[in-house]
Formats: sequence, C-alpha cells, structure tokens
Amino acid sequence: MSPALSTNHVLRSLSEGDFALLQPRLERVKLNFRDDLELPNQPIEYAYFPEDGIVSVIAHGGGSFVEVGILGRDSFTAQPVVMGTDRSPSAAVVQVAGFAQRIRTEHFRHALRQSATLHHSLLAVVQSFVVQASLTALANGKSRIEDRMARWLLMAHDRVQGDSLPLTHEVLANTLGVRRAGVTVGLQKLEAEGLISTKRKVIEIRDRRGLEVLAGEVYSIQTNEQRRLSAWKSTK
Repeated sequence: MSPALSTNHVLRSLSEGDFALLQPRLERVKLNFRDDLELPNQPIEYAYFPEDGIVSVIAHGGGSFVEVGILGRDSFTAQPVVMGTDRSPSAAVVQVAGFAQRIRTEHFRHALRQSATLHHSLLAVVQSFVVQASLTALANGKSRIEDRMARWLLMAHDRVQGDSLPLTHEVLANTLGVRRAGVTVGLQKLEAEGLISTKRKVIEIRDRRGLEVLAGEVYSIQTNEQRRLSAWKSTK
C-alpha cells in the first residue's frame, strides 16, 4: 500500500521511505464503541492510526475522569511512545466506531529508531494534540456549556465522514464532564438556533459556520496550529 492511499492523514503524509518502515507491520482492525485502546498506567500494546471514528483521550485521577482531547483520522494513539515512554496515566477509548491501521509497540519503536524524519513528523502531531488538550482545559474553565458543545461537535465533525454524528447524551456528558441534564439543555439551545438537529443517538450538523462562531477562538486556534504543525486540514 502506498501512503497516498491511506485515509489516515499521518500515514498519508509520510515519505515513501518512512511509510515503508511501518507498512509491513500494519494491520487493519475494527474499532468498536467503548473499546479500550490504552489503559491508565499500563504498557501500551499498539499504536492505532484511525481511518475513521473518534478516540477520546481521558485523564484519570482521584476517582474522577474527564476527556482532555480527541483524535481520529488526523492523528494516532500511543503518543507517549513517541515521547520515549511506554505508558500514560490517561486512557484512550473509542467513542465513535470505525477502522484503524495498528502496529505493535515494539515494531513502532523500532521504526522510530530507524528514522529521524519519521520521529520528527510524529512529534509534530503530538505537539498539535498538546495544543488541543491545553485549549480543552481553557474551554472547560471559561466557556459556556453550549460553546464547549459547539467546539466538541466541530472537532468530531472534522474527523468523520458526512454530517451525522452517532452520539448519545451519555457520551456527550462524559466527554464534556457535565451532567446529562446540562447536555440536554445545551443541545436544545443549539437546535433552537438551527445549528444542529437531533434524533435518537444521532446529531446532525446543520450550520457548521454558526457552530464555528459559537465555538470562537478556542476552536480556531487549535485548528490553525494543527494545520501549521502537521499540515492537516479538515475537508468540511
């Protein structure tokens, strides 16, 4: 397979030589809703390069948990491995099902040791995720629930095909760290403004530009930084 044929941006953007270091060990797998791709403080077994779907990175501590960022076809899991360690106190959980290419961690590390350009390319992707996580903290501390929801829906929309997001109120409550009642009120406000429509377990994006206005700079800064660092740009 040529990197140009991959639907994962990270794989697609690699040089032929760097892709060749990974390709023989890649296998395509299904990502099912709520699959645990990484567990807190446990050795990471695989690096996943999603082709579609959404993976949440979730911070755990003191008996609590909260989502710090999401990734999909723009990125990859096992980012601590690129940073030189084998685990993280965070978890990686599938929130929207899809497919991914995966590689065992030992083979991933071997490829990183073989190529400085591969390592450099993946570090840039890691940095773009760090920016997203820092702005998630800002949004959680300063933004209204409907603004945070608009930002999250935009990020999800960027990473899936089409305009329909298979999401429940429970998933949104967990990802945003709010009660389900708050999610219900926030969705009702967005729907009343014609930005989305909702039905059982599905949210349809109706007015993306309106969501962008509501999400504000917290969304635009991270997308601009991701474009600068990894050249990824949503096709929406």
